[in-house]
Amino acid sequence: MSIIFLSTLVMSSSCGKSGGGGSNETPLNVELNPAAGSNQAPSPGPDFPLTVTIKSTMPPSGVKIDVTAKQDGSSTNFFTQSVTTTTATNNFTITGSPRSVTLRVDVTVTSVTDASNKWTGSYTYSRK
Repeated sequence: MSIIFLSTLVMSSSCGKSGGGGSNETPLNVELNPAAGSNQAPSPGPDFPLTVTIKSTMPPSGVKIDVTAKQDGSSTNFFTQSVTTTTATNNFTITGSPRSVTLRVDVTVTSVTDASNKWTGSYTYSRK
């Protein structure tokens, strides 16, 4: 009888939540304008607006928003901007866009409190 009790005790202690590391934050939900995944029609520019809106509950210490722009297929950014904020709606202006090529904007939003709570999105556009 004590063997059954002991094995039940060992089995029940191995079940349940694991300790350490997790976060209770709501996963980031972000909306871009222009929309993530979109391919914008060529525009004259020279400046291109971007709005990043945090739709989920804001993490306690806010978020870091990283915006980069480069020629599609290139690894060299012509535009980079990073902000740390607790504001839900954030406006950026992409400047320095080269003409007549497809350009890609990448946006990464990361919780300041929990770096594993991250959202990424991108879209393409071109300057006439």
